[in-house]
Amino acid sequence: MNSDHLLEAFHHYLGNAQNAVSSPDFAYQLVLIGIIYSVAWVLAQQVRKQFSFMRELPPTGAHTFQLFMYRVGGTLFPLFTLILLKTSFLLGSQLELEPWLLNIAFVIAAMLFLNSCISGFVSSPSVRMFLRYIGLPIVLLHFVGVLPAVVKTLSEISISLGNVQFSAYGVARVLIFGALLFWLGRASNTMGKDIIRNHKKLDITTKEVFAKLFEVALFCVIFLLLLNIMGINLTALAVFGGAVGVGLGLGLQSIASNFISGIIILIDRSLTVGDYVELEDGSKGFVREFKMRYAVLETYDGKDILVPNEKFINSLLTNWTHKDPKQRYRVDFSVAYATDIRSMVEIIKDVVSQHPQVISGDDVPVEELPDCEIDSFGDSGVNMFVEFWMEGVDDGKNRVGGDLLLTIFETLREHNIEIPFPQREVRILNQESAVSSTAN
Repeated sequence: MNSDHLLEAFHHYLGNAQNAVSSPDFAYQLVLIGIIYSVAWVLAQQVRKQFSFMRELPPTGAHTFQLFMYRVGGTLFPLFTLILLKTSFLLGSQLELEPWLLNIAFVIAAMLFLNSCISGFVSSPSVRMFLRYIGLPIVLLHFVGVLPAVVKTLSEISISLGNVQFSAYGVARVLIFGALLFWLGRASNTMGKDIIRNHKKLDITTKEVFAKLFEVALFCVIFLLLLNIMGINLTALAVFGGAVGVGLGLGLQSIASNFISGIIILIDRSLTVGDYVELEDGSKGFVREFKMRYAVLETYDGKDILVPNEKFINSLLTNWTHKDPKQRYRVDFSVAYATDIRSMVEIIKDVVSQHPQVISGDDVPVEELPDCEIDSFGDSGVNMFVEFWMEGVDDGKNRVGGDLLLTIFETLREHNIEIPFPQREVRILNQESAVSSTAN
């Protein structure tokens, strides 16, 4: 009896399908779908033709927004198709027609659009696989109207632990939307910080402040959304906030101090990205990045030093390039006492001025020109030094001191100027007594 019932229902639906396919409405809708796809393709091509950044892949290192717009260009065709199909479906419904084929085409176009977005905007293979094999089927179930039944079935699968009840639907919802939220948070954080840091009208310090505040605000919003998805009443956060405040005062004091210190550093502009700094313990390097808890110092030998933010405030800090990248340095050498010091000084100043990284010239103030002076009188010769100014720090690619020492050495040898070395004169007192002692 049941098999006859099923067979009768199958024949009934098959007959309805045959009537629908053979009706004139099917042919009209099929032609309309073809026209819509053609119009959408032409529109997409025209828009991409007008805006070159939508059709040409930006070079490596280009602005993040340029890469984003290029990826948007790849989704224009399915997006326009989706809009036109939805518009045609709504118009057909208002005219009391039965645009069922347009509805099916709309669902297919929506799935194609979402798949193109996943391919264009998601770079992580694991996230891309998650969205394709879990996210797209959920969207399809929603379009065909089966999702409420699936949700109801999963909600009935539950267990209770005391006063807390866990359902399969609740767990699946938290896992799916939690993973999606955190991925969107990371992607939005990266893109937002890149847009802020590439803004030409803001200085480096302001960019870092806005990037830090954007990161904190974004993850706070994501955290609140996740709590809402988990079904936690947000009014209970008042009590939770008090507990967090006590925790910050006790166990998280160091973390809070480092975070607040980082904000203070960025606001008062005592330290910016690119500064060359030296700490009280001797650590030194270029500030490359500010994090919520620490700053990254890059040394000349390729090491990254992670310095807690509060250390920049609580300890002595030397900022070599805070206001002016120009620095003054000196190199020391010695010459023999028999040297004509006045002539030698002019020779050395002229040689040092010829170095390409040493600041010199007629338009340079006198106090910034290379200068050679006597430092002291040593045991074996006259101790001299050369002072000079240069842009940047005398190390790494800007290494100047070593070049100047070699240049000075070659210049002194070229002019037959002796470089002294330690000498000792030994005198023997009471020589006769020393000779007789040796003979015995």
